[in-house]
Amino acid sequence: MTGPAVIRIAPSILSADFAALGRDIAAAERGGADLIHVDVMDGHFVPNITMGPPIVRAVKRVATRPLDVHLMIEHPDLYIEEFVRAGASMVSVHVETVPHLHRTLTYIRSLGAQAGAVLNPSTPAMALEAIAASLDFVVVMSVNPGFGGQTFIPQSLDKIRRVRAVLSAAGSSAPIEIDGGVDASNIEAIAAAGASIFVAGQAIFGTSDPEAATRALRARATSAAQARA
Repeated sequence: MTGPAVIRIAPSILSADFAALGRDIAAAERGGADLIHVDVMDGHFVPNITMGPPIVRAVKRVATRPLDVHLMIEHPDLYIEEFVRAGASMVSVHVETVPHLHRTLTYIRSLGAQAGAVLNPSTPAMALEAIAASLDFVVVMSVNPGFGGQTFIPQSLDKIRRVRAVLSAAGSSAPIEIDGGVDASNIEAIAAAGASIFVAGQAIFGTSDPEAATRALRARATSAAQARA
């Protein structure tokens, strides 16, 4: 038996009120948010355009939690340094966009940030096999990336287990982050499958009380992780 995984809740500001971003972030942090998740989209790799380094810089000024920056963009190597300088503590890139993933992960770390790889729903866990030992964390997409508020893909639970098997075979205990459709109805099953970082957007900022919603998600995930340990 091992101890329960360290649960981290990462509210996604993609679903926050950008006219009151500082207020929404503060509410989520009062509710126990561990990270602030920033979804960067370029309109090429995914069919949407969101935010760039200026937003990250502004969020960094008001957030008291580390910034988890998810680059859903083509040619991420060109922009990683700017996002780290803007305040990113964690940077994740999609395996589907990076031809030299080991080099990119090494580059992220050289800038002082944690380095993660992201898998789209149709990308198999085995895509991580050759670089599993080089990962600080893995992001499993449980929706097709590009928009907030989508429905969780149920097969993602098995994907989490397969990713954990790949990491374990490489001797890695890197945490698995789940991104897409996470809410109170499924977070316990996701935690039981082995994820420990939970990105939630609408489930937090789409409610009338982001503080209470964050607290409730944390409680459910923690309970499931403790039961699994």
